[in-house]
Amino acid sequence: MVSRRTALAALGGTALAGVGLTAAWHGDAPLGEALRHALGVAGPVPAVQRAVVTVERVHSHYRGCDVDLLTMTPVGVPAENLPMSLLLHGRYGTARKASPGGMAEVLVAAVSRGQVPPFGFVAVDGGDHYWHENVPGDDPMAMLLEEVPRWLAERGYGAPFACTGVSMGGFGALVYGRRRHERREPAKAIAVIAPALLTDWAEMAERNAFTGPDQWASLDPLKNVDKLGATPVGVWAGDRDRFITGTRQFIATAKPAVASVTPGDHNDTLYRKVVPDVIRFLGKRV
Repeated sequence: MVSRRTALAALGGTALAGVGLTAAWHGDAPLGEALRHALGVAGPVPAVQRAVVTVERVHSHYRGCDVDLLTMTPVGVPAENLPMSLLLHGRYGTARKASPGGMAEVLVAAVSRGQVPPFGFVAVDGGDHYWHENVPGDDPMAMLLEEVPRWLAERGYGAPFACTGVSMGGFGALVYGRRRHERREPAKAIAVIAPALLTDWAEMAERNAFTGPDQWASLDPLKNVDKLGATPVGVWAGDRDRFITGTRQFIATAKPAVASVTPGDHNDTLYRKVVPDVIRFLGKRV
């Protein structure tokens, strides 16, 4: 087992969490706005401590390769049995790029203010095939269901209580929620940000993520809404998101617990705007 490496250095605006907060309290930066929103204050707020991020390399039997295992937790919170949400990255992403802008800071701020119970996030490298076994021998969904809980337990964390996903990761999070329901081990929450819910096979085929329209239809959350069970689902997207048609269809059919379509696009500006709501949604279901 590779030793754990704690990433506490300031990382600027990169997607890997653990970034410093000082710059967020000046001007009208989106991150500053998100933090003020999360803390419920009108003006600048004092700096808070950073999230604790660990990254290590582990071997996934189900993916047939080594992957990064990243955990992101509030500083000062014991790891023992800490509830964790999976955090699924988008297409061309990795565990290190899974966290949408501002998530680490908003989580730390909300926990430190007592607005949500302590919890953390765990991300892994999932490839580009919409979190399912498109290539024989590479099954990221089985990794999430079978290996991630064991990896967390070995490090003292609690089992995943929720799954959060961005873009392609939103598609994967909904499939994960379905699989948990089918196993009679329902998740307590599924949170999806700008989910990549396509409505046209020709467009999906360009992604080389499914063997054909039948396999896509068998997994597409839009065509399998009834298989999610009663797990609370939250959906956040921008009204100019390139996947907004599919997202609106899902909202109309699934009637999720939270359905937020706000002005914005499929980008980090929108993600920073909605992350405080995502943290609150998850925190209520820890």
